[in-house]
Amino acid sequence: MKKNYERIAIPVGADLGTISHRLFGTNLEHTRGSIYGGLSAQMLKNRKFVGCPSAMEGVAMAWYRIGEQTYAYFHGSYTRHDGEHYHMRRRNECNAQGIMNPTAGTLCGIGQHELPLVAGKTYEVAVVARATENLTLTAALTDRWGKKTHAKADWSLPKDGDWVRYSALLTMAEGEADGDLRITFEDAGVVEIGAVSLMDHDNFHGIRRDVVDCLKDMGIKVLRWPGGNFAGEYNWFDGLLPVDERAPLESCMNLETQPHSLGYDFHEINTDDFVALCREIGAEPYVTINPVWNTAEESAAWVEYCNGNENTTYGKLRMERGYAEPYNVKLWSLGNEIGYGHMEGDNTSVGYANLARRNAEAMLAVDPTLELCSSGPHPHEEWVENVVKPLVDRVGFVSLHQYVVWDSCVRYARTAEIDQVYRDCVEAVNHARNHARYMRSILGDCPTQISFDEWNIWHAWRRPSCVIDGIYTAGVLQAMMGEAKQSGIGISCQFESVNESAIKVTPTEAYLSATGQAFSIMKPHCEGTLRYTSEWVVASEKDGIVTVTLINPSVDEAKGFVLPCGQGITEARLYEGRSILPHSYFEISELDVSVNGDEYVFEVPAHSVARIQYHA
Repeated sequence: MKKNYERIAIPVGADLGTISHRLFGTNLEHTRGSIYGGLSAQMLKNRKFVGCPSAMEGVAMAWYRIGEQTYAYFHGSYTRHDGEHYHMRRRNECNAQGIMNPTAGTLCGIGQHELPLVAGKTYEVAVVARATENLTLTAALTDRWGKKTHAKADWSLPKDGDWVRYSALLTMAEGEADGDLRITFEDAGVVEIGAVSLMDHDNFHGIRRDVVDCLKDMGIKVLRWPGGNFAGEYNWFDGLLPVDERAPLESCMNLETQPHSLGYDFHEINTDDFVALCREIGAEPYVTINPVWNTAEESAAWVEYCNGNENTTYGKLRMERGYAEPYNVKLWSLGNEIGYGHMEGDNTSVGYANLARRNAEAMLAVDPTLELCSSGPHPHEEWVENVVKPLVDRVGFVSLHQYVVWDSCVRYARTAEIDQVYRDCVEAVNHARNHARYMRSILGDCPTQISFDEWNIWHAWRRPSCVIDGIYTAGVLQAMMGEAKQSGIGISCQFESVNESAIKVTPTEAYLSATGQAFSIMKPHCEGTLRYTSEWVVASEKDGIVTVTLINPSVDEAKGFVLPCGQGITEARLYEGRSILPHSYFEISELDVSVNGDEYVFEVPAHSVARIQYHA
């Protein structure tokens, strides 16, 4: 036997506890690329006209003016916030696009370029508009220059009418890689447009179905929403408005609304959509409240909306909105990363403890079965003493975050540099394990469990993914399984899935990155009985099938493994990292396994993962 072969001794009948489904979680930060150009089926940029008009053109960002005599301007607003429960003050969120045509018979309007229109697809186009005169408004899908119209809809707008949402289904007979949506009229008068919508008619609650399928493929079992940092900008009451009316949100701290989303979030997904998504992919919803800008009573109202029956004010409202059964959302976080300077509100431990208790007691009065999580700059002894321990009668989890490899994660120019990046990320798996152990040492005998609800390589969501990220993610997932019982880790959520490390979303497709593949590799362990765990190997058993995942963390050498034979292999699969450069993925193939007496023998290439399943 070669010296570099590792013999894995899996004890017969070993029971190290059940691997909780809550270890297979991820975040859905409501804003940034996760929704805009990611989960949302909306295809248009700036469909609600945020910001200021473009220089000397009068049209909103991402739009262009149609017609030489067209006069475009911002006038009033259509989108809005919930008036009673909105306490934040932001700028340039609520606008309407005005379009004036001074001369009858001339073309007037606005349009948007760079729309990938697929042959055979049916798109739903909608325009919320009103006019000063009786006129005909046209929405057309065309080529970039407006010379070829593929499909269009005409609507008659009444003089001085109220806001009306006009919609139509338009089918593309042929594709247009760089198509346009053109909204035009030829009558003299003024049209005001409050919002425009364009999406594939085959969507799920306004969500792209291909992205939903990717989340299913990953095996996500907990989804944390709406943040993250963005929870501090979110007002759940706005989600009760129709989606076109919901005001976009600008981040006061400039944290999560990014340049590629024009600096705003367009609030495309509300509580109902989020819960529907969780149910569709089989995940448990994990909701983060905004304790700084919402009162404790408003947080309790959110719980009531999710879990209340017909005898409660907000439970009845949910039912009236078409959702008869309570959502039974049990996991709630009392804010995010409070205690750091980038979050608004009282960032002292005593101040936050008081805030958290007020919210916790109000929320538990609505539903005593909630499982609550406190925030803070953990691991931090002062915050454990002033927050975690005093709240132990109300709050069962404490949030723990970790991002690693801050400096070297962008060095890919030379072989030696990328090898060092790889080694740093491999070592970061141990950092995650030790981070949890240190947190447990501070907690001592306090029964509060750890919610390790943000972890990743720093800025992994801002750069191309690669096999390095996949090996790190696979390693951390295995570390969470092995460490859960010892360190009291009750929840683990990677940051984050959609279009920001795990799932790459383009205008026409969605697919798993190496990070997403790592989740898919590990998902058979979920709810299995842990039989064996070491630094790079985990074995579990479920329904009579043993699953063993083995990671070779070496940057340049293959590694051999020896396993005791079972009653017959049902799957032997290799996830090979043939490159660790950016844009690399695991190549999937059958794993070559030989039988040597009563042992399975095989090799795993460098920076690769193997998964073997066999009858116990």
